[in-house]
Amino acid sequence: MKYIINILILLAIVALVVLKVKENKATVEGEVFNFDREQPIHVLTKKLSLQSGQPANQITGNFFPNRNTQVNSEFQGKIISITVDEGDKVRKGQVLVQIDKSMLELQLQALDVKIEGLNTDIARYRTLVEADAIQAVKLEKTELGLRSAQAQRATILEQIKKTTVYAPFSGVIIKKMAEVGSFAAPARPLFILSDINRLKFTVNVPESELNQFKLNKKYAISIDAYPDLKLIGKAVMIASQGNGSNTYPVQFEVKNTNKQKIKAGMFGQIHIESKKEEQTLMIPASTIVGSNKVPQVYVVKDGKAVLKKIVTGKRIGDNVLVLSGLSVEDEIVTSGFINLFDGANIAKQ
Repeated sequence: MKYIINILILLAIVALVVLKVKENKATVEGEVFNFDREQPIHVLTKKLSLQSGQPANQITGNFFPNRNTQVNSEFQGKIISITVDEGDKVRKGQVLVQIDKSMLELQLQALDVKIEGLNTDIARYRTLVEADAIQAVKLEKTELGLRSAQAQRATILEQIKKTTVYAPFSGVIIKKMAEVGSFAAPARPLFILSDINRLKFTVNVPESELNQFKLNKKYAISIDAYPDLKLIGKAVMIASQGNGSNTYPVQFEVKNTNKQKIKAGMFGQIHIESKKEEQTLMIPASTIVGSNKVPQVYVVKDGKAVLKKIVTGKRIGDNVLVLSGLSVEDEIVTSGFINLFDGANIAKQ
């Protein structure tokens, strides 16, 4: 009897579990959204039209100093004075560094004494030679000694000149790498001097747009840091070989402002105006679906969304130039892409 009761209890539990599972399944099925592919999808659309004119093309680049060089000493020795610091403006020929020249000056004094003695000997020997009291060879040796001493004197004077380091051109000291008491040598830079009175503006241009640039032609340049400041740059270099990204460096010479507002490394844009007005077909970049290599858009046809491949050109602002795949009066979907698929019924808002 007890065995039969246990079986009945077990069967009752199984029945309750099965019933609960069925109830849960019904609840879940009721909560799950079943997408109806025949239900119209609400979208925003736009009819295409040709746009007159093509906006100016802009290419971003960087400003570089006209000249940027390390200032070194041609003479090695102890630095006894430095007249400039980082950020100072200097003029061409201005004294920057003085190196100890005391030993050279002592050598020069010793040579001056020697030359004075040789001149005295030469005057005496000439008198003796004329009197036939000594051989002329002694006079000749003394004259050669004088010429050698004079050459040594000229060498020391040249070395003394090199103990003073001058600015090779006008510019700004952008880095100081020496201090008073340190040792100067030809292989040790003292400063980095930069000339930003004139600047070089460089852009990397795709090969498809390289024909827009001509040497010695002037172009408008704007600066990100100073939007209201407009500059004119003259093309001075067009690279004959592209870089790794298949673009070609083009360089422009630009005159800085009187207060040298433009600094090396700042960003700017070169502006290229279209040669003529053209009728172009443009679409918002946000309407493109798919990858960059295979761009597609949804075109409205007979109340349905048709996914269509297109060929695009360059991007201008928020729009993209369409080269093929669309035509005037085509209507494309601009918004409402959620749940949208090829062949879906649409309802225009």
